Amino acid sequence: MKPQNLTGVSEFPLLGLSDDPDLQLFLFGLFLSMYLVSLLGNLLIILAVISDSHLHIPMYIFLSNLSLTDVSFSTTTIPKMLVNFQTHNKSITYAGCLTLLTFFSLFACLESLLLTVMAYDRLVAICHPLHYLVIMNPRLCGLLVLMSFSISLLNSLLHYLMMSQLTFCADVEIPHLFCELSQLLNLSCSDTFINNILIYFIGAILGGVPLSGIIYSYTRIISSILRVSSSDGKYKAFSTCGSHLSVVCLFYGTGLGVYLSSTVSSSHRKGAVASVMYTVVTPMLNPFIYSLRNKDIKSALWRIIIRKA
Repeated sequence: MKPQNLTGVSEFPLLGLSDDPDLQLFLFGLFLSMYLVSLLGNLLIILAVISDSHLHIPMYIFLSNLSLTDVSFSTTTIPKMLVNFQTHNKSITYAGCLTLLTFFSLFACLESLLLTVMAYDRLVAICHPLHYLVIMNPRLCGLLVLMSFSISLLNSLLHYLMMSQLTFCADVEIPHLFCELSQLLNLSCSDTFINNILIYFIGAILGGVPLSGIIYSYTRIISSILRVSSSDGKYKAFSTCGSHLSVVCLFYGTGLGVYLSSTVSSSHRKGAVASVMYTVVTPMLNPFIYSLRNKDIKSALWRIIIRKA
């Protein structure tokens, strides 16, 4: 087939999970429910942090930014999936595909960097408790969030520029629920050697460095906790990190599952299911992990309910 300019491709067909209308109706209801739960949970955390002055500390400021990122992350992919389930028109336009890829890479990178910042915050709180408010001052907190967003924005723009230069053969089908970077690279008729090198290089930096920072932070944290003589002190220190550590394992675990499914398995449905775990289930579970294990969040939400009642 003769390659054609990417700007000449009007839309990309999506294979999705199934062609069965009854199953698509079930998936529509399931994804809609999960999306609404994700929105409600994350927005409640943001509301609790904004409305309660006791939560205006670095830990919860970072948490509210993480919740906002989760809302944006799931909103990037799920609404389009719901429209395709409802209309049985499994396709996405060229412009829509590039836009989705750009925002997907933006919020995925931002979530990784925010989790790293939160790990550093826990490191300072446990290893240097007396200097916590001095070190984690409002200026540094704002700078860390701004740097995380700026790096993520540059990453997404670089991905956009790389993908906009590719050409595709006519009638390509994306074996997925939405546009994914690796799938488009496999379907391109262009020479993607440079693109793959850049993607692996960027992934190693923006994935490996934050993960290394998180591992280093928790190595220091665990070492500091083990030196505490009181069992109550150890439990209190571990409890402040338990929620964050659970979210880190969930985020990187599902992300690794997406990568392995795309490289090891040849079934596009297995890859699509892994991506659903990464883009739908993880943002939905994060607010439950934080709210159910955090007394301050539960108290703030309870005070909001009492005031409204």
